Amino acid sequence: MTKSQTPAGEISGNVLFYSRPEPLAPELHAKLGVKRMDGPFKFAKAGHAIPLTVGEFPVAAVTGPIIFVGDEKLPLAVMGLNAGDNMFVRADGTFEPGVYIPAYVRRYPFVYANDDVNQQMVLCVDRNAEFVVEGGDLPFFDKNGQPSEYTKSCMDFCNNFEQERQRTMSFVELLKELDLFETKTATFTPPKPDGTLGEPQKVAEYFGVSEEKLLKLPTDKFIMLRDNGALAQIYAHLLSLVGWDRLISLALARQAQTQPQAANA
Repeated sequence: MTKSQTPAGEISGNVLFYSRPEPLAPELHAKLGVKRMDGPFKFAKAGHAIPLTVGEFPVAAVTGPIIFVGDEKLPLAVMGLNAGDNMFVRADGTFEPGVYIPAYVRRYPFVYANDDVNQQMVLCVDRNAEFVVEGGDLPFFDKNGQPSEYTKSCMDFCNNFEQERQRTMSFVELLKELDLFETKTATFTPPKPDGTLGEPQKVAEYFGVSEEKLLKLPTDKFIMLRDNGALAQIYAHLLSLVGWDRLISLALARQAQTQPQAANA
């Protein structure tokens, strides 16, 4: 759905979690809505690293590492050590208490996508979302075929998300211009049966801000980062990296729970 409510053309692009995004339109979705669920986040179990906007850095930092990946240096909230396994999503579709839920997850099943035919962004809904059903508690459209209050609030949320995404891209471009990125490695040193430490094992390789480069910035550049708010977000990212230890400890604890216990002799 566009702001003009015109039918959209073919949608392009693949997006994490969304397997069947359709342009939201009364012709297709007049009878559909969202079913209220106590645990609506089962879909997020597949996201061990979830896109994050820069405004979320301070609150996301308490949950786990914030890293940058790829040529675009896309910021991600790391929520698991293995692909397809979000360690903070329970089997009942709820998040562990105290865990920050990224806006990327909270906007689901809605998403803006590119309409290549009409050269515009259109609001889509993932038709395969388990809580998108006919006669849902929160209908997408009213009896006149107009967006419901629920849909309007979701559109506002998605609009705000897009604005934050643009701001995030500008933040990343600024860090690129200042050459602040470096390759970082998260490692884990497992203990041997005799209690000594084994060889370090690489858990992940990613891009992060170099503290050395940051401290060597010219004074005027450093003050610019401070005054435009970027410095606080950088430090949130750096502080978040201690979260690798939390993830590793959590993984080891769960592994110990699943291993059979040796019988007493």
